[in-house]
Amino acid sequence: MVRAAKDLPPERLIQAFEQGFGALWRRAHQTLGDVTLTAIADRVIFNAAERYPVLAALRSEMTALQWQELRDSVGSTQRDDVAAGIRFVLVEFLTVLGNLTANILSPSLHTELANLVFDNGSPDAKNRPPQRSNAVRKSENAKS
Repeated sequence: MVRAAKDLPPERLIQAFEQGFGALWRRAHQTLGDVTLTAIADRVIFNAAERYPVLAALRSEMTALQWQELRDSVGSTQRDDVAAGIRFVLVEFLTVLGNLTANILSPSLHTELANLVFDNGSPDAKNRPPQRSNAVRKSENAKS
């Protein structure tokens, strides 16, 4: 995030944050599943929102975080507040996952973040997960 965050406006910071958090979520999901990850994300977001009120607009759902309200609310927010809040969420999420798994997942989670490619501060489309519709998500959830 330090590479991605340099001099980016808040909207672009959120875009990079979304990609980074999504990579962590997908990797941790293989081991922990939706219920555990959602509980962890809820707690991390709650703690982050107490320190960084702009993050109160971030919502977790059973299969991922919902970013739209955060994107909509960030317009008048100071860039440094957004950057600090993002940093807090990522560090807290990695810390909780590391503690929960005795740091077994930590190396792979850090690798996921390190493998993200940013071009001029914009996440590289090659690394973006394909967008799935709600119908596809519901179908996938029904199978599990």
